[in-house]
Amino acid sequence: MTDADSAAPKTDALGEALPYLRRYARALTGRQASGDRYAAAALEALLEDASALDRFAPHVALFHVFHRLWASAGTPVAETPEGIEGRAQRHLARLTPNSREALLLHAVEGFGFDEIGQVMDLPESEARELVEIARQEMSDATTGKVLIVEDEAIIAMDLETVVADLGHKVTGIARTRDRAVELAAEEVPDLVLCDIQLADDSSGIDAANEILEQFGERPVIFITAFPERLLTGERPEPAFLIAKPYSEEQVRSAVAQAMFFSSTETLRA
Repeated sequence: MTDADSAAPKTDALGEALPYLRRYARALTGRQASGDRYAAAALEALLEDASALDRFAPHVALFHVFHRLWASAGTPVAETPEGIEGRAQRHLARLTPNSREALLLHAVEGFGFDEIGQVMDLPESEARELVEIARQEMSDATTGKVLIVEDEAIIAMDLETVVADLGHKVTGIARTRDRAVELAAEEVPDLVLCDIQLADDSSGIDAANEILEQFGERPVIFITAFPERLLTGERPEPAFLIAKPYSEEQVRSAVAQAMFFSSTETLRA
């Protein structure tokens, strides 16, 4: 087997991991463009110096290189100091260092505590502790009103339970785009938790965008069985995205993250 043949699986694995690094980077920076710059820089650095691939699995190596760059830049967040992003920066200043990154890696990206330690150059025990700290700090920081847009009754009930357990008020559950907009008008939500494909074949993306247009900026979390279709880099993408089937921990983390560090980057059809 040639060196090229042995490198091919690793290259393929990096390609598969890149969309998820971009999602993670956007959540950290609060901006799609900012996150993409860091993700692209990490991939370029890893391709130039592949030594991390000798130490870690490809997806861990990519996130590890990203974190080196992220830490060396001082872990910057959203570039705009006013409005939602400015409030988020003030919130972030009160978080335990590295805890938010550890939580995202674990609950959203599915990394084990040993992998988080590899990514962040920490002992596994410290990675576990950071995740617990972040959960508590984020859940304590903010509560608000959440609109659930989901056409499957069992999933909607499950989401409602998770959101309520976090201390948020569920303003309603909508199965269609039109109903979502109606419910938003009745009680404007602080956050929208939104499926992509709705009961009457209407679009959750359209529902979310109409709510934002009518009632102003607020975070949106999209739920989809096909996240790779929305993480293409070819158009604006959601900052918060949960893949079906999801875990309760993923929902709890995404809701806490979205409420804590609001982002309104959503999809435009």
